[in-house]
Amino acid sequence: MKKRPLGNTGIEVSEIAFGGVEIGMPYGIGVESTDDMLPEADAVYLLHEAVDKGINFFDTARLYGESESIMGKAFSGKRKDIVLATKCRHFRQEGKLLPDNMLKNFIESSLQESLNALKTDYLDVFMLHQADMEILRNPVIADTFAGLKEKKVIRATGASTYSAEETELAIETGNWDIIQLPFNLMDQRHGQFFGKARENGVGLVIRSVLLKGLLSDRGKNLHPALAEVENHIAGYSTLIGNQFPDLPTLATQFALSFEEVSSVLVGIDKLDYLYKALATANGQYMDEKMLKKARELVYPDPAFLNLPHWDKMGWLK
Repeated sequence: MKKRPLGNTGIEVSEIAFGGVEIGMPYGIGVESTDDMLPEADAVYLLHEAVDKGINFFDTARLYGESESIMGKAFSGKRKDIVLATKCRHFRQEGKLLPDNMLKNFIESSLQESLNALKTDYLDVFMLHQADMEILRNPVIADTFAGLKEKKVIRATGASTYSAEETELAIETGNWDIIQLPFNLMDQRHGQFFGKARENGVGLVIRSVLLKGLLSDRGKNLHPALAEVENHIAGYSTLIGNQFPDLPTLATQFALSFEEVSSVLVGIDKLDYLYKALATANGQYMDEKMLKKARELVYPDPAFLNLPHWDKMGWLK
């Protein structure tokens, strides 16, 4: 698999990043409990197969259940072959940010827990999890991450953002080497800052490329409240053809068609999903004409694409 530079970090990553949430905890449409998840031995085999087939970039988090510990078992003896990214525990308790005098120890403790679970003595990327505006502006958090980088316990700092405003601020602060952000055919709001990220040497890792599976066969027979969303998804059939045989291929290759993008994060918990992701990252992406068409098919009301709200309303069951 082709590799791309991760911003100015000096790290080269596979175009597909293995998203580790699904192997660690119940997550995604139709996954209700651990009974619906891959057994640990199968998850370890899946991770080995990913490495053997050319994926070197693996994303996890302290809060992804057993994901870190499963990766720790899988990558024993393979550490030099992979790029590990994980995320710190959340900084908020009951909605309030921890006081400054607690933050440094909190971050360092979370990092040590991750190192222990992953069975390694360093991380390639250590990220903020849900980096909101207040967190991004906090100097103690930024200084602590910078200090860990100076000590070479981590190679690069990162921030996982949700809103376009957070992505803009994360780039402007100059504190974060990598930003993981949501971007897909339906919701392209973060794309306005791709150029700024490139100018500042910030690596971009794209998540939600399939909009939690909706940009696939799962995007049919949705709840009546999502009728307009379902109709819009059906409209992408006009772009499907020889080069893009199905919607997941179209959606993934759309994101990979931007040169500012270092890697696309794909949630993988089945061998079929792995092989599909590998086949999709074939180095043949959209030309300018096709990219223009895809960009024009953005959902007209992206603020409505609030999946946590949909889930709370029971619209995703």
